[in-house]
Amino acid sequence: MLRGPGTNCDAETVYALRELGAEPELVHVRRLLRGGCSLEEFDALVIPGGFSYGDRIRSGAVLAKMLSHSLKGELQRFVDERRPVLGICNGFQVLVETGVLPFGEVGEPCMALMKNASARFEARWVHLLRCSESELLGELPRVSEMPVANAEGRLVVPEEVLDELLQNSQVALRYCTPSGEPASGRYPLNPSGSVLDIAALTTPEGSVLGMMPHPERAFSRYLHPCWTSGRGSEHGRLLLQGFVRSAVA
Repeated sequence: MLRGPGTNCDAETVYALRELGAEPELVHVRRLLRGGCSLEEFDALVIPGGFSYGDRIRSGAVLAKMLSHSLKGELQRFVDERRPVLGICNGFQVLVETGVLPFGEVGEPCMALMKNASARFEARWVHLLRCSESELLGELPRVSEMPVANAEGRLVVPEEVLDELLQNSQVALRYCTPSGEPASGRYPLNPSGSVLDIAALTTPEGSVLGMMPHPERAFSRYLHPCWTSGRGSEHGRLLLQGFVRSAVA
């Protein structure tokens, strides 16, 4: 589990992974940069949510540049070896800024996560349509519920890149209605205005997953705002179970 200044969802994510039987180690990025440890020592990588380096310049940009320049070789080997990688919210932004998403090539980004179309911080539960068979999604059902909490979650993709994403079946989750119908860009079903209602992406082979919703905040039914009326779910647990299984496979 990688963190930096401003990361603030690491404790919840560590707790969730431990509950699922994993042995996460919380590593500050400076430790990697100083050679105190290496990515090679780990079976999987999680970049949790928050506001790394205060989201200066752009969300996730500073942490991403540290990784893609100072640790480029290590990170590229990690991705090439298809060790599971999960980026949640700010972690998704970092993976986009490093170039790891969408095509697994560390370098310059070819798409962006920009300010929400609503021009506001969006913190709400959303419905998500599963669009991928990636093992990292675990036993997530066709339609799930998880919360988002971001100001820059609007995915913007050049047309030629978007075509390739669709051809490769790299769209993992899309914002949708409770019954699974497309959000079609409608607010607040699609809280950010993301192109084609995209909420999560994988690399072509499916070993890297970046997502704006927070599975660690949907880990228990008691975290759902309507759990007392029976609407609580554990969809975040199901997704993280898939990630843990992929890490130990």
